[in-house]
Amino acid sequence: MKIRITYFLLIFCLDATAQISSLKSNIEQLCKLKKATIGVALYDFQTGDTLSIHGDTHFPMQSVFKLHIALALMDEVEKGKLSLDKKIEITQKELLPNTWSPLRDDYPAGVSLTLETILSYMISKSDNNACDILLRQLGGVAVVNKYIHTLNMNDFSIRANEEEMSKDWNTQFLNWTTPKAATGLLEWISAAQEISASKNYDLLVDMMIKTLTGPNRLKKGLPPNAIIAHRTGTSDTNKEGITAAVNDIGIVELPIGKRFAISVFVSNSRENMETNEKVIADIAKLVADYFSK
Repeated sequence: MKIRITYFLLIFCLDATAQISSLKSNIEQLCKLKKATIGVALYDFQTGDTLSIHGDTHFPMQSVFKLHIALALMDEVEKGKLSLDKKIEITQKELLPNTWSPLRDDYPAGVSLTLETILSYMISKSDNNACDILLRQLGGVAVVNKYIHTLNMNDFSIRANEEEMSKDWNTQFLNWTTPKAATGLLEWISAAQEISASKNYDLLVDMMIKTLTGPNRLKKGLPPNAIIAHRTGTSDTNKEGITAAVNDIGIVELPIGKRFAISVFVSNSRENMETNEKVIADIAKLVADYFSK
């Protein structure tokens, strides 16, 4: 009987490996003709299966790094060094023009808001001014970089804030991650939800679910009733017609209950924005279809 069970498990594992290899081939075929570098990393929470394409390549994060900032902030809250109820005075001077900022649009003269509200602006609305305000509260990018390293994650770098990235095209490349590392961060968040006695990580994931940016990326490729907690990142397009970053990473729960983490990075792209976003959506659909079989 033991021999038969072992044989059955071996066949099952081989079949699963073949299936995920087929998924990888389908994704590679989808990306092959695109004038861009596309990185993908996938993690199945139920089985631990993984998939990666250019998974160790360095990709510019753009606003994906706001998730790293949020985790550094939550660590301070978990330790009791900061409170999400703490009120922060935001001056008009801090609400920089010529950058994506719903916060500035809502309060052009400045305002006093809690850390939780500012965090919500940064995560759910991808607010650049909120990002830099929270970075100042934490002590700068070096503090965030150091904290994420304590999580045994090394394949990333955070060295510039939003204001600095907006001033120089090349600065954005100082903030990079690999798709594998980005998916590893999502795995860590999911685990933190389980082991934390507080509701802080549940709050963060809820803010990610409420993300308004990138509706035509991962979210569009998923079934209508799927839940996705995600964080996007987007660069400008330079004079040569190159878009440095169109990204989306997220934790997905399908209607059937299947959960996975996925990171898709599109870089050095000569495609238009519609095409860049569509390839992310198409990858999400391939993955969702794979898990729905």
